[in-house]
Amino acid sequence: MTTMIEKYKIVGQYIKDLSSETPDIETYLFVRDIISNYKLGIDITSKALKNKMIEVCTTLKYEDKEASEKRSYFEINYATIVKINEEMVDKKKLEKILLCDVQKDIYPRLEKALLNLIHDCGFQDVQFSKKVDFEELYKGKFN
Repeated sequence: MTTMIEKYKIVGQYIKDLSSETPDIETYLFVRDIISNYKLGIDITSKALKNKMIEVCTTLKYEDKEASEKRSYFEINYATIVKINEEMVDKKKLEKILLCDVQKDIYPRLEKALLNLIHDCGFQDVQFSKKVDFEELYKGKFN
């Protein structure tokens, strides 16, 4: 019987920053009609901490990519503290863990928090139809 060595462990996760802006009622009414055109953007950064730990910050932005004058803005910055197993030294493997595996673990919670924010800001009908494929994003980054 072979046992799979756990490559990493999430030792903590929290919302670092949560932000929303709809400056006035005219903007709200305008955005309400076009919010289906908004796009979800993802940015992932990481920095090494002590004791084989890494802070991974995943930022989701839901925004209008058009240059509309009236726009709402929604962003969540989510921090995950990851402890890497001793055996893990390969930089490529580490990168895949941070950009794919950890993201798949935290994404449902992260997406729910962002959707709650958007819904609480008066845009109850917003849903993210497309699930984010982190494997695909990762492969795309290197091809």
